[in-house]
Amino acid sequence: MLLNYFVFIFGAVVGSFLNVCIFRLPAKTSIIKPLSQCPHCHHPIRFYDNIPIISFIVLRGKCRDCDGKISWRYPLVELITAALSLLLFLQFGLTLRFLIFFIFTAVLIVITFIDLDHQIIPDVLTLPGIPIFFLLAIFVVKIPWLEALIGLLIGGGVLFAIAFVYELLTKREGMGGGDIKLLAMIGGFLGWKSLIFILLFSSFSGAIAGITAMIIKKQDMKYAVPFGPFLSAAAVAYLFWGDAFMRVLILGY
Repeated sequence: MLLNYFVFIFGAVVGSFLNVCIFRLPAKTSIIKPLSQCPHCHHPIRFYDNIPIISFIVLRGKCRDCDGKISWRYPLVELITAALSLLLFLQFGLTLRFLIFFIFTAVLIVITFIDLDHQIIPDVLTLPGIPIFFLLAIFVVKIPWLEALIGLLIGGGVLFAIAFVYELLTKREGMGGGDIKLLAMIGGFLGWKSLIFILLFSSFSGAIAGITAMIIKKQDMKYAVPFGPFLSAAAVAYLFWGDAFMRVLILGY
């Protein structure tokens, strides 16, 4: 039980660092220097004002120095990372697999929120992520190398084909290259079988979110909804429910 609390706190602390990455990577600035500071007055944040989740509540979502509003996004990212850290720990235990899956999940969290804010998926995450997670899949997760390789190739190839056909028919870009690299990274890490679940899950949830957004914003079909968050959510869901899904798909129970 005590270890569960430690894992949750560990996830929240990592989530605080992920907030830095989400804010600074699109700006192409260092994620190490300078230390965390208020986005309004740029005053360095005191260590006791930088406690994940708790400091936001204590400060009531405001900077201590300038009273500038602190986005709810910061504690949300910390809470999501902490919760997923605990869920992964409960699923895989204190193992190397847990650590690797947590790092993979952390990268997907950063990708999700950057894509939501800027409609981009930074190459600095996906391009090194493709070979790194491919090798981790083979040597740590123990996915057969051919299954991982096919997953990488199909992951990138499927979205590339969809994007190519869509652009050919509509004369406008419907899917960015970042999504293609992201699915290649996911497929290379989780194997080609995972893509069945991930494409179904992400397409269904993305369609619902897109239609809802168009209705609310009163936009036509040209309204763009970033697809990266849905691919990321589907990949995380696969970590927990993928095996059960494949059993139902193959065996019928």
